Amino acid sequence: MKKILNIICTACVVCGLTACSDFLEDQKPQGTLSENEVNTPEKVDNLVISAYAIFTTAEDINSSFSMWNFDVRSDDAYKGGSSTNDGDVFHQLEVEKGVLTTNWNINDMWVRLYKTLSRVNTAIAVIEKCDDSYQLKAQRMAEMKFLRAYGHFLLKRLYKNIPFVMDANMSEEQYNTLSNREYNNDEGWALIAKEVEEAYANLPVKQADKGRPTKAAAAAFLAKIYLYKAYRQDDANTNQVTSINQDDLKKVVEYTAPAIYEAGGYGLENDFHNNFRPETQYENGIESIWAIQYSINDGSTYGNLNWSYGLIVPNIPDVTDGGCDFYKPTQNLVNSFKTNADGLPMANYNDANYEMTVDNADPRLFLTVGITGLPYMFNKKYIMDRTPAWSRSGGIYGYYVTLKHNVDPDLIGSYLIRGSYWASPMNRIVFRYADVLLMRAEALAQLGQGDQAIPLVNQLRERAAKSTQMIADYESRYGVHPYCKPYTGSYSKDEAIKIVKTERRLEMALESERFFDLVRWGDAPAVITSYVTKEKERVSYLGEAQFTQNRDEYLPIPHEQISSSNGHYVQNINWGK
Repeated sequence: MKKILNIICTACVVCGLTACSDFLEDQKPQGTLSENEVNTPEKVDNLVISAYAIFTTAEDINSSFSMWNFDVRSDDAYKGGSSTNDGDVFHQLEVEKGVLTTNWNINDMWVRLYKTLSRVNTAIAVIEKCDDSYQLKAQRMAEMKFLRAYGHFLLKRLYKNIPFVMDANMSEEQYNTLSNREYNNDEGWALIAKEVEEAYANLPVKQADKGRPTKAAAAAFLAKIYLYKAYRQDDANTNQVTSINQDDLKKVVEYTAPAIYEAGGYGLENDFHNNFRPETQYENGIESIWAIQYSINDGSTYGNLNWSYGLIVPNIPDVTDGGCDFYKPTQNLVNSFKTNADGLPMANYNDANYEMTVDNADPRLFLTVGITGLPYMFNKKYIMDRTPAWSRSGGIYGYYVTLKHNVDPDLIGSYLIRGSYWASPMNRIVFRYADVLLMRAEALAQLGQGDQAIPLVNQLRERAAKSTQMIADYESRYGVHPYCKPYTGSYSKDEAIKIVKTERRLEMALESERFFDLVRWGDAPAVITSYVTKEKERVSYLGEAQFTQNRDEYLPIPHEQISSSNGHYVQNINWGK
């Protein structure tokens, strides 16, 4: 690690906490200090803040740590933009054709994430040298281990076989001898879990600064890690799930115990949409267990805004001119929200396209997807239609628009800011309580305890049915039919698992979880092949799409990293050398 530490402590760093607390606001710009000068309790927190900051400053529109750019490989989203040549490397990922290990986006994400780990390790190295006079030593170390685990988690979901930088005092020579195959898949997840378990033991139940993880945040993270770990993919010659580990599933149940979250004051929002509102009063609500914090009006030029969603704003004439219109919801996703006469998801949902004035639909559809004939961001000044305002591609990518990450255009200047691209200070929730319920339900269903899993699903369905604050007049004004009911029957193990998977898609749609869920379940080849087969009848560019099993589940190791690893990195299967 570098011995000269750049202390980046302006008012806009560490997840920019203007929306939650002032532990950044009191920070003053510092100079470049030697390691000895920062090896004191009063200086360590500056390094900790710098480590938090890297999770916002290291990402950008093409390498968002939300992973929306890479979710276009799923059945939830089209790439979008003006054409297939606009962001062509992501088009290649979407259709899984022409992807090269030398593509810039493959290496760019790798580099950005390892830069975050370097920054976190810098803080850890200094914390390790502090004596017990630093009263927050154990807690700050727990926070940094949580962040280090999060960086490795993001990398592992993308590339599967990664080098782990777990020694904060590693020399350059030692780093250059790391292997990306030192651990098999299960061992890699176990290594990440160990870090978070250590964090869990030392994190407080509540934090005054909302950007810092709590014990519940570590528990939610552990549940997610063990859920990935449970679906074993340890055959080095395939990416297929070979078994589902019962002990790992029991760990998921352990770390999703309701008492953990009740102690921290977490639960479900009354209205689903509250999780996706930029206004300060909605930031860090009861459902937000840990979120990347962004800010505005913090003394910097724009604020510590989320530029990583800068490409997904639609191009509304004379309003959001320059909006790039990426990350477009698929017809398949829209169809999946249709409900039957019992208010439940339809088994044959994709046989016919959703018709707004005919079909029943889960209310979450109208809070997730912008649909022609309805107001964009619930503002009746902007009615969506089949024009270039809502599809820069002229319909190549359809006319649906993602809503969860966008902001009402009337909030331009307050919560929607134009720089090189559009940006917002709205937090990005990494772990929300709904996800905890779904993870618990999934583990219980896989353990054969569907009678306990279905009531958890019903909590979300009952909340969905009541999530009407923004769409209260949609039925009378626009003729839509919001209709969502809980499950009331008894279900086999396989039926319960299918119910949970379906509910996860509806609840988490366009939160960039879908592709990774399909891969960990081992469902990606079948689901994406089925999706493409039908969807190419609706969007012509998918005619060339083809998912290759035991290759396309993961990105290749970047060629640049292979070349500079002195033979220590091995390429992922079926990606060549």
